[in-house]
Amino acid sequence: MKKKVLIPISDGIEELEAIGIIDTLRRADAEVTVASVGQKQITGSCGTRIIADKLIEECANEQYDLIALPGGLPGAEHLRDSEILTKLLKEQAEQGRYYAAICASPVVVLQFHGLLEGKKATVNPALANDLINKNKIDNRVVVDGNCITSRARGTVLEFAVKLIELIYDKNKADNMKTDMLSQ
Repeated sequence: MKKKVLIPISDGIEELEAIGIIDTLRRADAEVTVASVGQKQITGSCGTRIIADKLIEECANEQYDLIALPGGLPGAEHLRDSEILTKLLKEQAEQGRYYAAICASPVVVLQFHGLLEGKKATVNPALANDLINKNKIDNRVVVDGNCITSRARGTVLEFAVKLIELIYDKNKADNMKTDMLSQ
């Protein structure tokens, strides 16, 4: 059964993280929706243009198995400032469904909106001092209940494979890991 995944994007996101998550989850046969919190076409932090499938407004009444946020600045700030995305993330957390963030987004988005309260997490080393709970700060990927965080673009494939393990199973994740990380 296909799992529904939402990947929000915005101007200034880290392209490698966004594309790494999108591509890996689609390879695992997830139904991935890329939704922009601004215009349908965004420009990433390094100048790469990405066209979203939808605007976030079109996703407001949908339910997802996973919402995964790329990082990058100022992209994470734009994600943080989206009222619709904030509502979706809070509902995701309250209903026990998975939500995830990499790079700057654990602090800039999740912690800002209280979604890391009582959770262990990691974040981009440049923002380590801003993370309230530094218990797992040096880990590349941290899972605490339904919240998953990762450090930065160098961990994006490990992060995406962990997301596959959680929304599908370990066997599917191991197959993706072999295919993508062992060559």
